[in-house]
Amino acid sequence: MAEGGGFTTQAAGASDHEAVELGIGMLGYAFMGKAHSNAFLTIPHMMYPPAAIPKLVGIAGRNETSVKEAAKRFGYQNAYTDWRDMLANDAVQVFDNGGPNNVHAEPSIAAAEAGKHVFCEKPLGRTAEESLKMLEAVEKAGVKHMVAFNYRFVPAIVQARRLIETGALGRIFHYRAIYLQEWIIDPKFPMIWRLDKDQAGSGALGDLGAHVIDLARYLIGEPTRVMGMTKTFVPERPTGDGTGTAKVTVDDAFISLMEFENGAIGTIEASRFAQGRKNHQVLEINGEKGSIKFNLERMNELEVFWVDDKPNTTQGFHNVLISEPYHPYWEHWWPQGHMIGWEHTFVHEFDHFFRAIVNDEPVDPYGATFLDGYRNAVICDAILESASSGKAVDIKYAK
Repeated sequence: MAEGGGFTTQAAGASDHEAVELGIGMLGYAFMGKAHSNAFLTIPHMMYPPAAIPKLVGIAGRNETSVKEAAKRFGYQNAYTDWRDMLANDAVQVFDNGGPNNVHAEPSIAAAEAGKHVFCEKPLGRTAEESLKMLEAVEKAGVKHMVAFNYRFVPAIVQARRLIETGALGRIFHYRAIYLQEWIIDPKFPMIWRLDKDQAGSGALGDLGAHVIDLARYLIGEPTRVMGMTKTFVPERPTGDGTGTAKVTVDDAFISLMEFENGAIGTIEASRFAQGRKNHQVLEINGEKGSIKFNLERMNELEVFWVDDKPNTTQGFHNVLISEPYHPYWEHWWPQGHMIGWEHTFVHEFDHFFRAIVNDEPVDPYGATFLDGYRNAVICDAILESASSGKAVDIKYAK
């Protein structure tokens, strides 16, 4: 399918393997900084011919020693301890915001006002109100914008959407999703920014739940109503300096019911207290003609079940390896059965964004725009409201 269909990545407009350069300025050098930088370095060689070659103009972070080391490691031309100085560099055309949640809004809005295209890690803002301000800024500036919901770019997830779009599953009845990790279960784990509402906005909800909420919208459609429950299992944590304790002000886990415009119902759950679970994201979609199950820890596979039209026969789920040349994105990678990994989702994601910029194509519906980020935040806020009130909350968007 063409790029407008979201599944191929051949460079429209690139001739003789020539591509434009796009100057990148990135905020953040830790986990996401590493993942994003790896994608920038990979794109010119593997997403070939590239529509754009990322030029690593600058990287910004608070710790001068660490940010200089990251610049050296990945090949950024400049290291900054103030993102404002980086945005003042006219060579920066694309601002990549990989910082903590509390620095998503101000730098992204400033970048848009400076005419930079903006890519922002999820969740877009800490609240729907903050996310709406970011959306309005990029719309007013007329720049391309994208939120880093990278699981939209797993080939198996794209294949699942393709099946749903073509009507292969028929009417959708159920969406259920869990995203489970264990990394803060130890009560001695220190207080970090992800456990502070002022910095993070929410806990497992915004960190993990936002992903499966986005996939619900991407695969099933808009939700209309939610009911939620949250829980904080460890209310206080030792401070990083070891001198005392600090109050945890976000959820450690949440569960939510969800109803969709198309009549489907769903359940979503996320926890950072699931012993034995490292990065366990599992989705199941049930329709009148079949079902699909996806497990992120087996990300190159789909479990599928199709209703057999032959009478008096039965069948169960069967496993499909998503690695054939005709599967999404595989024309860029390896022969069948030679697997790709989590890091490749960022390669696909940024390649999609760069093509939208170079060819002036829409980022949506296959990439997540700031509109998607805002609507995701509305749903997260509604789940928190429901958890507080004990009542179902209708989803209402300003845009």
